[in-house]
Amino acid sequence: MDPVRAKKHLGQHFLKDESVAADIAATLSGKGYDNVLEIGPGMGVLTKYLLEQPFTTYVIEIDTESVEYLNANYPKLHGKIISEDFLKYNINKTFDGKPFAIIGNFPYNISTQIVFRALEFRDQIPEFAGMFQKEVAERICEKKGSKAYGILSVLAQAFYDAEYLFTVPEHVFNPPPKVKSGVLRLRRKENYSLPCSEKLFFTVVKTAFQQRRKTLRNSLKTLNLSDNLREDAIFDLRPEQLSVEAFIALTQKIEADGI
Repeated sequence: MDPVRAKKHLGQHFLKDESVAADIAATLSGKGYDNVLEIGPGMGVLTKYLLEQPFTTYVIEIDTESVEYLNANYPKLHGKIISEDFLKYNINKTFDGKPFAIIGNFPYNISTQIVFRALEFRDQIPEFAGMFQKEVAERICEKKGSKAYGILSVLAQAFYDAEYLFTVPEHVFNPPPKVKSGVLRLRRKENYSLPCSEKLFFTVVKTAFQQRRKTLRNSLKTLNLSDNLREDAIFDLRPEQLSVEAFIALTQKIEADGI
């Protein structure tokens, strides 16, 4: 079967370097799960190395041409190719509540949405690894105090230990993207349940960073906090100055304030 042509509207850049594919596949430990879901396998350059591992590999692919190619070239995948959009698919039609890891050379135009979607299934995802646009991968792993630190950094690191692993140059893709890529790994924390309302935590983080140049006293006005609470010194800070732990403590204070 002819190679699949990369489609711009799907953000496809097919990895063609076998050693990079092998290195990405090797980032998964296989601990705490028997199944792995690869998002956007394309022509299977990463898939072939995942199929050599002891876990069971499933792939989810929105591009019908890629699905045909995978069916024709990877008999081991028969019955394990999900021809769906990961962002809309009910993943438990496949995994039925069981744990699974996520991996992929993610389409850059939806990569942050993939992380947010994976966070919704954090109870089932002990490990998440893959390739992003370099600055997005760095942002996810960033610590407080930098301009890159934001919503994605705080929410991912509240539940996972984030590690930036290595950088991938443009020329190993077809077609080559205009930016470098970065591979990261998220490993779920041993105790990843938060000592506060997780729904409120998400709201506080997102609301704070929507006006990141303002102090928390101003950016969190819409939460209708009491005057007494707003006198707390933490409200003099801007969101990028708060660590993940400080955001959790802030959420606990807001929760105690009766919101």
